[in-house]
Amino acid sequence: MKQEKVKLIWDFRGTDTQKMSEHYNKHLVEFFESKKINLIESGFTKVSEMHHISYAVINKLDVNFVKHSIKPHRALLIQ
Repeated sequence: MKQEKVKLIWDFRGTDTQKMSEHYNKHLVEFFESKKINLIESGFTKVSEMHHISYAVINKLDVNFVKHSIKPHRALLIQ
C-alpha cells in the first residue's frame, strides 16, 4: 500500500515576503531534521508579488504531530 503524502503550506503576504518564505523554509528543514521526521520535499514559491509560500511534503502519518508543533496555515492531500 502506497503511503499518502500531505503538502503543508505556510502563507506569507505583504512586501518582501519572498525573503521571509525562503528564510522560513530553512527553519522547516531544521525542524524536520531535529525531530527525525521524513521530509519528502520542501521549498518556497511565488504566488504573486504580494504572496509567497513555504511548503513541506510529508507522510500523512506525521501530520498531526507537525500541525500541532509548527501550525501550517493549510494542507493538501497529494495523490
